[in-house]
Amino acid sequence: MEQKDKNAPETGGGNGQLQKRKHWSNVRGENAWTMFKVMAEFVDGFEMLNHIGPCVSIFGSARLKEGSEYYELTVQIATRLAEEGFGVITGGGPGIMEAGNKGVWLRNGTSVGLNIDLPFENSHNPYIAPAFNLKHRYFFVRKVMFVRYAQAFVVMPGGFGTLDELFEVLTLTQTKTISRVPIVLVGTVFWSGLRDWMQTMLAEHMHTIHPEDTNLFHITDDPEEVIRIINAFHADAAEHGLSTNFDL
Repeated sequence: MEQKDKNAPETGGGNGQLQKRKHWSNVRGENAWTMFKVMAEFVDGFEMLNHIGPCVSIFGSARLKEGSEYYELTVQIATRLAEEGFGVITGGGPGIMEAGNKGVWLRNGTSVGLNIDLPFENSHNPYIAPAFNLKHRYFFVRKVMFVRYAQAFVVMPGGFGTLDELFEVLTLTQTKTISRVPIVLVGTVFWSGLRDWMQTMLAEHMHTIHPEDTNLFHITDDPEEVIRIINAFHADAAEHGLSTNFDL
């Protein structure tokens, strides 16, 4: 006969009978202490990134290497961002992330890497400023750092991780959890199908988003258009200084 855990909370069964429930094979006693690791990671991130100034977060695949179309396009965009006075934040790894850090590094701009251990990313790329090379254990902490200090988001082609970052930002913007800033998707061939699916399936057919939600982002192939969109959005704020995306 299965014994009831005396420490388990009471659960309602509707008819007064004990309902069959799944149970954990084990519960790690130190789970509560994990919060101290999470807090430490937040503290390290805020202590470091509070000093970087306004930045643009660049998302994209780790698998698009130097010499590929979108790698070189990312270098161009990051270089122009540095010339406009913005730093660049990436995930710190290879591919598009390396290109973003490289572009801003070429103009002596602020180059930030938010690293995390992944099976196919062995180490950070060499274009990150040592003072702004942050190591993360938790994805959710890393996402906060990506969002809080970004005055815009540039999203290059990528896989699940890039899509996760894009939809995280879109959700936070749609729900007004963060301040609205430019979200620019670079690569019309890559992104147009996703936008069309959002418009036809989500907005028109299923009504799971508002038709205007697809206006939360731009799609372009032109590096100068990326810069124009970002500068135009911040034209009024630039005179008085920029602020972080949300208060804590």
